[in-house]
Amino acid sequence: MVSEINQINGGYQLILPTPFSVGPINVYIMKGEALTLVDTGPKVKETWDAFCRMLEKINIKPSDIEQVVFTHHHPDHVGLLDFLPDVKTLIGHWKNNPWIDKNDAFDEWHDSFYMEHLLEYGVPERMLSPVIEEMKKTYAFACSNRRITHEVTDGSAVPGLPGWSVLETPGHAGSHIVLYHEQSGHMLAGDLIIDHITPNPLIEPPYKGESARAKSLLQYNASIKKCLELDISLVYSGHGNNVEDVKSYVQLNLDKQEERANRVFEFLKEKPLTAFEVSEKLYPALYKKQLGLTMSSTIGQLDYLEDQQAIKIDKTNAVWKFSAC
Repeated sequence: MVSEINQINGGYQLILPTPFSVGPINVYIMKGEALTLVDTGPKVKETWDAFCRMLEKINIKPSDIEQVVFTHHHPDHVGLLDFLPDVKTLIGHWKNNPWIDKNDAFDEWHDSFYMEHLLEYGVPERMLSPVIEEMKKTYAFACSNRRITHEVTDGSAVPGLPGWSVLETPGHAGSHIVLYHEQSGHMLAGDLIIDHITPNPLIEPPYKGESARAKSLLQYNASIKKCLELDISLVYSGHGNNVEDVKSYVQLNLDKQEERANRVFEFLKEKPLTAFEVSEKLYPALYKKQLGLTMSSTIGQLDYLEDQQAIKIDKTNAVWKFSAC
């Protein structure tokens, strides 16, 4: 039976409550050359109280934590850092920085991108400001005024954790990495692999040095396929149960992706549609409540079909139309 504290290779898994629909988050205390926390949980008093209670059970104080590794920048993975002001060593991908710093330029970088792109994709003007504000509400649960102090890239060793290395796995987030322990075949996977759901590849503004947004779903597919090249015996996920059969997980998710893309293609065979109109059809019960998420998912399907040369895009007007080839 899974409890709130589980011993793992090199440390402990702590299962913390969150206010989000995804449910509890798994964070990891790793005992290496430096006592390391991998992901933190959101900036919520209930989460902090649970975290401190669990640490006490394993004879660790919050002040004992020497460094934090972020698998990615989403609030449920970074927020509790604000309760750990003495931790100065922050390890992760450099693309975490805009989201965990949230400096004066953040709102302009964030809002102008989504305003422009959601208009192009057909979201009605009356819905633009509400959906952008709804997206930004979650950032209240993230940390702020912090930056990565030790940037890692594909193949980097993890400072303070001998035997663990980094794989860049963008898609769900542009900043996403996983930690892999080759000797045991164990992986700390963040939100790359989640047993009970398919992670949503979220569209993001282009980062410094990039001229256009990344195609998140294509990135995510490439990232999970990357796992097939490794000898993975066990995945410790950011949410839910551990995953043992990674090959089956990857194939199942790719099959689901193909099914969703085929549904979108059938819509577009009937008549040209905007991305918003596709979202209405694809998520009729959900798109009004979670427009940011459903639009990211829909745009991902359209990116996928465009990459397959199955659809074409008419950009002659301010609002783009998609149609089957």
